[in-house]
Amino acid sequence: MSTTTPTRRRFRATSITLPRRVGMVFVLPALLLFSIFILYPLLTALSYSFFSWSGIVRDGFSGLNNYVTLFTQLPYSTQIPNAFVHNLLLFVGAMVFQNTIGLGLAVLLHRIARLKRFFQTVYTLPYLVSPLVVGYLWSLMLSPLFGPVNQVLRSIGLEALAQPWLGNPSTAIWVVVLVTAWQWIGFPVLLYGAALGGIPEELEEAASLDGAGTWQRFRSITLPLLLPAIGTVTVLTFIGAMEAFPIPYALGGSQGNPAGATDVLSLLFYRTAFESGSSNAIGTSSAIATLLFLFIFGVAILMTWLMRRAERRLY
Repeated sequence: MSTTTPTRRRFRATSITLPRRVGMVFVLPALLLFSIFILYPLLTALSYSFFSWSGIVRDGFSGLNNYVTLFTQLPYSTQIPNAFVHNLLLFVGAMVFQNTIGLGLAVLLHRIARLKRFFQTVYTLPYLVSPLVVGYLWSLMLSPLFGPVNQVLRSIGLEALAQPWLGNPSTAIWVVVLVTAWQWIGFPVLLYGAALGGIPEELEEAASLDGAGTWQRFRSITLPLLLPAIGTVTVLTFIGAMEAFPIPYALGGSQGNPAGATDVLSLLFYRTAFESGSSNAIGTSSAIATLLFLFIFGVAILMTWLMRRAERRLY
């Protein structure tokens, strides 16, 4: 028979539930801000996409008509695939240039002690600047008339490479990719650097004593232990590439110039909502925003699941 008195039971219950209540007090402001600035706009855009509009006046329920319009009527039926491909190119370019070089720099900085913090700060500074400012600065640097990039190429005898980088459809999208990678390269450097700091040095020392070379140690020890960080960087890179707006807008304008070569889905949403002049701009742009969100959310969840599955198999 239990000898616990009612007073003690009440004290134990209070001692258990009190931390939860305190935790809810701290979580509540963040939850309130998330609901006001994230959840409510998402649900509002979703509801707007199911109605037809005359300017800012809602006409009536239209079901999936706004979504059908995006894939069956011009210019959306051609602009959406074009913009979607450019978003995918931004993601692939970020993985190839930004994250690969970022991983290499993080490993290099991890192995050297002198000036490590200095170089980490240097690589981090660009992504602390507004992407719009970065885009406009690079558009000036790449100007065919007075830009220093072409002037340097001409001064070293490479006149054949000097060209209107942002005026040529075949090079414009790659300029967007490289400028984006240049600005955000500090992000993977920091994440990979933190992950490298958590790897026990004894593992590499033991492998070195067993005769493993630098590349073998990196491939067999460092890289597998970096898999959680690689998964995080990959998912965040995908989200950033799919919702890219400031740098494409600064380099190619709202039309994705030249000739739609730098167009992305966020620019298409912006044009539809604010520049199309359509009476149903709210309904159509809300449909674009909803589809973009669902695609990003679904792929991010899938990528996270695949990364965790790979981690479980590895460990």
